[in-house]
Amino acid sequence: MKRTLIMKKLHWLFMAICLAVMPALQSCDDNDGYSLGDFTPPLWATVRVTGNAFYLNCDVWGTLWPVNTDIGWYDAVDGQRVITVFNPLWDDYAGYDHAVKLLRLQNVLTKEVETLTPETEEEFGNDPVRIYKGDITISGGYMNIFFMQNLPSSTDNKHRISLVRPQEDDTLYGEDGYVHLELRYNDYDDLTGRRSPGAVSYNLNSLDIPSETKGIKLKLNSEENGEVEVTFDLKTVGSNEKLTTNVDLSNMQLK
Repeated sequence: MKRTLIMKKLHWLFMAICLAVMPALQSCDDNDGYSLGDFTPPLWATVRVTGNAFYLNCDVWGTLWPVNTDIGWYDAVDGQRVITVFNPLWDDYAGYDHAVKLLRLQNVLTKEVETLTPETEEEFGNDPVRIYKGDITISGGYMNIFFMQNLPSSTDNKHRISLVRPQEDDTLYGEDGYVHLELRYNDYDDLTGRRSPGAVSYNLNSLDIPSETKGIKLKLNSEENGEVEVTFDLKTVGSNEKLTTNVDLSNMQLK
């Protein structure tokens, strides 16, 4: 009899525990379409600081609230562009599109569009840069560029990579319906022949691009093809989900 009472108590205790944890288990099951084994490919995002915390505005997924991370301490700077990999957990979380567990967060050099003038021509330079087809994308209001940097001999002599606009608005907003920009590179005549991946993301929002604009035409000096112009149709450009998974930007020397 005593053993029966003990077994009944254990049974009800077990049921109580199950009822208590059931909501938590349901929130993480396949009803939301995610599991702890789900993770994204590397994606572009912008850091947004709110109070003492931060969230990400991902070019593909929208706003992401990190409820857990694998990245340790992160010094968040508002407007910083990053490449991130995350485990989505829930949708529509506390006013954000998703709650996520951040698995990787890599800062990318983030710059504004600058103005090309006779006085700045020399500083911007126009040295050739090695960029492969498909490694320039536009998403989230930014132009994102991957390239292979020919490294300088010293970290004190970083190369300069700049996205520039013409001084006159009439030239910027061309009669052909496109915004005209140039990618400028200055290697300061310091090249070692050692290559390392580089990346930069340019904020296009300051250009105030008219809604009727067809797209962007970008001039650049390519190592492979010389002076070329690349056209981006704003009706068809999208987010680049196919970033190189193992890209390591730690060795690049850019400003």
